Amino acid sequence: MIERFAQFPRALAERARVTRFGDVPVLLAHPDWDSAVPTILWLHGRTVNKELDPGRYLRWLRAGMAACAIDLPGHGERTVAAMQEPTGTMDVLTQAVGEIDGIVEHLAGREWGGVFDLDRLAIGGMSAGGMVTLRRLCDPHPFVCASVEGTTGWLEGLYFAADGHTRVGAARHARKRVLAVDTAPHLSTFRPMPLLALHSEADEVVPWSVQQQFLTRLREHYTQVGADPRLVEAKTWPTTGAPQEHSGFGRAANEAKNVQVEFFAKWLRASRVGDDF
Repeated sequence: MIERFAQFPRALAERARVTRFGDVPVLLAHPDWDSAVPTILWLHGRTVNKELDPGRYLRWLRAGMAACAIDLPGHGERTVAAMQEPTGTMDVLTQAVGEIDGIVEHLAGREWGGVFDLDRLAIGGMSAGGMVTLRRLCDPHPFVCASVEGTTGWLEGLYFAADGHTRVGAARHARKRVLAVDTAPHLSTFRPMPLLALHSEADEVVPWSVQQQFLTRLREHYTQVGADPRLVEAKTWPTTGAPQEHSGFGRAANEAKNVQVEFFAKWLRASRVGDDF
């Protein structure tokens, strides 16, 4: 067993592998490493790493889905301290958005024997990882559905007040850089698809009100292009007890993970493996 998997449930550790896709450190987990199954590309939040939250990956395996989790730029196996600071967020987002296509190409590599079904591919992320996810969905992509948590697609609203000044307590970023990786200004090219947003209404890092306004705009975009706005789902909790109401959903964690795995399994047409492995 790989040492970094020591805290993983055994069933996950036995089915997980680490590799690199170019310069990107990757954690792969697959139910049997034999059959072609739906696959979820997952991006963690700032200051943590791809090994975080193994219970999430184990649920996916049991539902018949594979996981591909990467270390964000400057994190995990490619740690750069400055990129983990709030002031480094735009660097992280910008680089990560540009890495998604390469990751998908590597999943299609012959060395994997077609076990990652790229016709049933999803993407998702938490906090900064969710910001990357939403921005990447504004350009042509292969993803069937997406799920984000504790994040927003309206970075301008997160970082700047109505008068255009930096919000109190927010890291300072050049407005031009923020808008470049902000999803909201690029909604005209956001292809309608099933999207699940999970959030604590008391989130102190990414206020629910900012994400709520983004989701309203996204649903309006769906309606304008003739898509069903109900494809955009949101599940929130008044409070969760998580640190800063932002990381991990606290006492609601089990429910949040179950809601998410059911969403992915539905839209990726996954066949459940079971709990006995």
